[in-house]
Amino acid sequence: MIEHELTTVERVASSTLPTKYGPFVMHVYADGAGKEHVALTVGDLDGDEPPLARIHSECLTGDVFGSQRCDCGEQLDMALASLQQAGRGVLLYLRQEGRGIGLANKIRAYALQENGLDTVDANRALGLPDDARDYRAAADMLLDLGVGAVALVTNNPEKIAGLEQHGVRVAARLPAHISPNRHNRPYIEAKRQRMGHMA
Repeated sequence: MIEHELTTVERVASSTLPTKYGPFVMHVYADGAGKEHVALTVGDLDGDEPPLARIHSECLTGDVFGSQRCDCGEQLDMALASLQQAGRGVLLYLRQEGRGIGLANKIRAYALQENGLDTVDANRALGLPDDARDYRAAADMLLDLGVGAVALVTNNPEKIAGLEQHGVRVAARLPAHISPNRHNRPYIEAKRQRMGHMA
């Protein structure tokens, strides 16, 4: 565990978790807002080389129901498979549905997108921020696991900035490549063109 003052989360449970991708250790963290976040780890996180890491925000529609309106479910599958292939790393699953606006607002934004707005303008039409997520909990979870530097799988520069702002060094950035479909292509393009996501 790395010393870090005023952590926002507390590890409250841990257990092995066999999955279709391979075995993980699941750590549950409670935050001060009553949410429970998860760190799935594989292999020994100690060592000179920063472990592979992925921050994934909860997406009920994509992760559970297989929605094709986003790329979240496919990114989660890719990340879990990549961690097992690497044999060492961590996936942080944060309870930040809909880029932090919640499930009901996400579905309201979907309805606006059906009328021609993109993901950014739909949020703004509802009086909501483009992205309300915060990555302090992610950084605190990594530091609790003894991880002070990572090779981060992401296209989102805000995740890099968020970790580094809270004490975790991003030693390398690996792209999260997902092939778009006809339903999520506008969403992926909006993230790149309007939110600065990288290829």
